[in-house]
Amino acid sequence: MAETVDELTIEYIEDGVTTVKQLDKIVLTKGAWATLLFRCQDWNRTKQCYGEDKYVIRRYQKRNGEYQLKSKFSISSKDQAQQLIDALNKWIK
Repeated sequence: MAETVDELTIEYIEDGVTTVKQLDKIVLTKGAWATLLFRCQDWNRTKQCYGEDKYVIRRYQKRNGEYQLKSKFSISSKDQAQQLIDALNKWIK
């Protein structure tokens, strides 16, 4: 497990294949509780290529010197991401 926020990643390798490829990461909050937004792609075994970008928000809690995943939410498409952006823009104006 990661000891610092910078070490946290969503990338996952299975049998030598990167099944979840992290494209970017933004740290939204740091501290005992950390919130991160990841941009990633999943490996499609059938098509042997990466799928469309998806976005994942993860919340971690630091316990005993290590960050542990506590919750996650996946934004599965660009359309869903845009709907979220539109709603937030409406609310914060």
